[in-house]
Amino acid sequence: MAALILSFPPLRSLRTFTRNSSWTKRGVRLVSGGLGRIEKVLIANRGEIACRVMRTAKRMGVRSVAVYSDADRDSMHVAMADEAYHIGPPASQQSYLSMEKVLEVAKMSGSHAVHPGYGFLSESTEFAEACKREGIIFIGPPSSAIRDMGIKSTSKHIMSAAGVPIIGGYHGEDQSDERLQAEAARIGYPVMIKAVRGGGGKGMRIALTDSKFLEQLESARREARKSFNDDVMLVEKFVEDPRHVEVQVFGDMHGNAVYLFERDCSVQRRHQKIIEEAPGPDISPEVRRKLGEAAVRAAKAVGYVGAGTVEFIMDAQHNFYFMEMNTRLQVEHPVSEMITGTDLVEWQLRVAAGERLPLLQDDIVLRGHSFEARIYAEDPNNDFLPGAGPLLHLSTPSPDQHTRIETGVREGDEVSAHYDPMIAKLVVWGEDRSAALKKLRYCLRQYNIVGLNTNIDFLLSLSGHPEFEAGNVTTSFIPQHYADLFPAPSAPSGETICQAALGLLLQEREHTHEFTHTSAEPFSPFGCSNGWRNNIKFNRNMTLQLGDKTVDVVVIYNKDCSYSMQFSSQVGEEVYHVTGEVETDGGVSFLHCCVNGVKSRPKLVIVDNTVHLFSMEGSSQVSVPVPKYLAGVSHSGAHGAAVAPMTGTIEKVMVKAGDKVAVGDPLMVMNAMKMEHTIRAPKSGVIKRVFFSEGSQANRHAPLVELEEEEVEVAGSSQ
Repeated sequence: MAALILSFPPLRSLRTFTRNSSWTKRGVRLVSGGLGRIEKVLIANRGEIACRVMRTAKRMGVRSVAVYSDADRDSMHVAMADEAYHIGPPASQQSYLSMEKVLEVAKMSGSHAVHPGYGFLSESTEFAEACKREGIIFIGPPSSAIRDMGIKSTSKHIMSAAGVPIIGGYHGEDQSDERLQAEAARIGYPVMIKAVRGGGGKGMRIALTDSKFLEQLESARREARKSFNDDVMLVEKFVEDPRHVEVQVFGDMHGNAVYLFERDCSVQRRHQKIIEEAPGPDISPEVRRKLGEAAVRAAKAVGYVGAGTVEFIMDAQHNFYFMEMNTRLQVEHPVSEMITGTDLVEWQLRVAAGERLPLLQDDIVLRGHSFEARIYAEDPNNDFLPGAGPLLHLSTPSPDQHTRIETGVREGDEVSAHYDPMIAKLVVWGEDRSAALKKLRYCLRQYNIVGLNTNIDFLLSLSGHPEFEAGNVTTSFIPQHYADLFPAPSAPSGETICQAALGLLLQEREHTHEFTHTSAEPFSPFGCSNGWRNNIKFNRNMTLQLGDKTVDVVVIYNKDCSYSMQFSSQVGEEVYHVTGEVETDGGVSFLHCCVNGVKSRPKLVIVDNTVHLFSMEGSSQVSVPVPKYLAGVSHSGAHGAAVAPMTGTIEKVMVKAGDKVAVGDPLMVMNAMKMEHTIRAPKSGVIKRVFFSEGSQANRHAPLVELEEEEVEVAGSSQ
């Protein structure tokens, strides 16, 4: 029986080409005219994309094989797979990037095909060719297409010959610093420096002036070597304030190629996408057709087979220019699926097995609008610094026909410092852009995480910005609207303070009940937590921490089991009447409360000394201060030291003991969570000690160097 299309927005009937195949419980097997069979697939990846591929494979009756590193031993993708094989330590070079280990598992497990996902080996010519030599189907394009499109200088020449618009630049073989800098001056600043084998924002830097060129070039080369084992660069004119528009294409082995419309991925930080949408806002049907046709010409020019994305930059007049082609499934492919009612992973499996495309161009209909928001473990208020740690609490909106949650983690899992910090992709669909955006914001408010910093509040701020709502997006959106997107934090309301205090009181009452019920004297009045006193009302003081400020709350226990709470606010001394109970629904605790007659039902999470409240109005954190004698060492590290912002590998040490440095001078370069970070001097002084060497691992908050202030000679007076 042919596999069904995933549940997406209802479309007109989809034609499925099954004339050359039959289906069994073991998977797809081509009967006549077929080129292969896929009954078992190895997913050479991890996390969210591995889980995504497995879901479709299971639905199609195809068995899935996972690989995992030490860091992923208990991960979600390992649990989902029919089989899972250990392939090495956490470092990607020794596990997920090891072609030999992946192919060994493919042969050992009897896998017919390998799905590379995205990242890691997905755009490796060598890996695609190695699979072919071993008689294993590589679910992706021919190695020749990966090679041609993976080397940006080569792809530019091919695209120009195919009539695809391109931006001029230097793509030559002379890679000397002098030649690249001279070419940048010829092109005119600002320029974009790109790794020829780059992708995903890696190995890419912008040089605004000639004085910054060599520093940015060296940084791009380091990151390119780390990510692609190739540091060859190209230099192009940087188009300021462009839109990043890409087209989903798909080809088969029979010469067919189609486009599934465009996606707008303009809103980015560090050249990496945050929110994607399909179709692009304010793009006319005529421009949409031209984009799609140009993308198909690009695919056909290299004999493309499988899923691919042709990326363009678009100016304010909707002129577009070829940027690069990603020869794999993109992170943001779900928005294309949502507006076309397709399952692109199913298409990949079918096409890799030799089938024709399930739909031809005239059969592909665009309906509605879709957004994808990438939820990251990062701190937007600290330059989007990636984070790592446990997901102590994780609750999400309920998936439905118009809401997808693509993730590879569960509550209790750890976001590892060894890999990308993406937690999930929230994907929504609506009848039009306004409806889809409203749905996105509604679902973001229901996506609640405790345990590490996330970008959820930032995504809400971004998606609610008037210019974003109007569709006026460019790659400079975040810096242009920085003040609006990063407002000064507001103090929690009086209602929020009461809710936090009530949550702590109810938790205390529950713990007391649990204790007294197991004690030898369960009815002792000394085990009572309702504040009962004869003839008088019991009152107590609670101190709560709100950011860097504390609030003293006087709690009065009323005889009807309600509370009166009194504390100072900006408008003076206020008194609130508070009642409530904690109820559990679906494993999540909700605080049913009433504050001065206003009822609410925020989600309640209490971890250690902190109360987390989540509602449709936003989220708040209120803590109980820790006594100074129990507080640990300040997170800022030892006095006079520069500290590691996260766990990572020291790539380059730029100072030695005795060196004089000024505030902001680079000290070290760290590589963590697939990104390069330059550690700069927090103050002027002299380097006393350097604690790490190149190639060593530094833990989060570890002092990297010790700085001491330079002694200032003071001219003495005569005596």
